[in-house]
Amino acid sequence: MAALLQVEHLGREFVVERDWRGRARAVLRAVDDVSFTLAPGETLGLVGESGCGKTTVGRLCLRLLEPTAGRIVFDGRDVTHMAERALRPLRRDLQVVFQDPYSSLNPRWRVRDIVAEPLRNYGAARAELAARVEELLRVVGLPPDAAGRYPHALSGGQRQRVGIARALALKPRLVVCDEAVSSLDVSIQAQILNLLADIRREFRLALLFISHNLGAVRHVSQRVAVMYLGRLVEVADEAALFADPRHPYTRALIAAVPEPGPAARPPAPLVGEIPSPLRPPAGCHFHTRCPKADATCVRVDPSLREERPGHFVRCHFPGP
Repeated sequence: MAALLQVEHLGREFVVERDWRGRARAVLRAVDDVSFTLAPGETLGLVGESGCGKTTVGRLCLRLLEPTAGRIVFDGRDVTHMAERALRPLRRDLQVVFQDPYSSLNPRWRVRDIVAEPLRNYGAARAELAARVEELLRVVGLPPDAAGRYPHALSGGQRQRVGIARALALKPRLVVCDEAVSSLDVSIQAQILNLLADIRREFRLALLFISHNLGAVRHVSQRVAVMYLGRLVEVADEAALFADPRHPYTRALIAAVPEPGPAARPPAPLVGEIPSPLRPPAGCHFHTRCPKADATCVRVDPSLREERPGHFVRCHFPGP
């Protein structure tokens, strides 16, 4: 199946300090040599600790940020440096669900206006708006009378459903979910995850699901990409990655997830502090926290290699 989204060696740098002449003195490499594909109707989970560059990857894929390296191809078209005027027709196909369902909604607008805004921006007839809004609220599991409410009158889960309805308004092909459930209660998280899974199947959407929560990623994703200090360290099918993680960082993340039940083992937290992304370690970025690291890891930067069919690992010594 042809990829809907193809990301090749993507990079993004931010200048965080300049000298008196305006020249860069300190550069943050937020995304470094990231490559992956996303097929129609597929969910790719992008997971890692806070600050690893996940959100930046999502914003680059949506072209809300300009890449400083690499290439982004959407539906066969190179959009890496496409001008905004040329991008506008593609914006219908690229939508986002934000982390905070309250701050992402206009508090002065009723739900009907929030959901209808994308439709109005793209010239939908006024007569169609009410019916389309009603249909979208039904799809996300909200009652029709929610259309007349303001965001403050809704629960957190209901507000996130409004955000999802707005993202679906233009019938997109790719939706980036940026920590879309992290601010919700655990029981509400499960409802929203089930909703996203149902919507993906019903509308054959491609989802880039960004999260630090491995449980949420596992629930909705067909493939998982693990990110550390701006780089992908492991990419594999969901079942293969959780059954046999090959990178030490992936194994540490899985071990840190608490298990339910009185006999469950306590989570094993990752040892060591995350290095500064302004001064990442030489060689393998993870070697300062890796129990398997040796002199090779300190000197040589490993590449992302296909160890097994469809299973990519950035490690000199992959495996248990």
